[in-house]
Amino acid sequence: MNMRRSALLLATLLGLGGCEDTSNLFSAPPAAPRVAMTTALRLQVGDKIKVTVIGDDKISGEYEIDPSGDISVPAAGSLHVAGMTKGELEGQLARKLRERQYLLNPMVTIDISAFRPFYVLGEVAKPGEYPYHTGLNVLSAVAVAGGDTYRANSSRALIQRAGEQGFREYPLSPEVPIYPGDLIKIPERWF
Repeated sequence: MNMRRSALLLATLLGLGGCEDTSNLFSAPPAAPRVAMTTALRLQVGDKIKVTVIGDDKISGEYEIDPSGDISVPAAGSLHVAGMTKGELEGQLARKLRERQYLLNPMVTIDISAFRPFYVLGEVAKPGEYPYHTGLNVLSAVAVAGGDTYRANSSRALIQRAGEQGFREYPLSPEVPIYPGDLIKIPERWF
């Protein structure tokens, strides 16, 4: 009996040895797939940023990105910032201050003090414009707009991301992030 059990164990181990990947053999099943983030958080028209230049109060302050996508910073001039990340803007502003020989080694930090709003349309109690805050998802955005109406499709949302053409369909799920400037439409359900 022991010989038979040993032979069976040996055959099983040899069979597993030919498998490509046995690391998931005894692990839990994979988690449900998450909706991929399609948009990196980039500065856009209407965002308000706080610029801090260590040791220089003349430059430090709040700036709003104008309709052309620019900010005007003393000693650095006009900078086109729409489409940049915070890190990219920090680097560009520091280079500009060095080039103009205003500061030898400028230390610049950028914080976003206010994002542009997002919009909720369609079958919600209070459609309109709402202030953006980090961590927002499509369910919380619908809740901010007073929840859905009795005619609302409770399983999907149409979202147009800032800078994209047209709406895309997404599940009405907390896994779907909302970004500044998004346009969310809750469609009517069809019976």
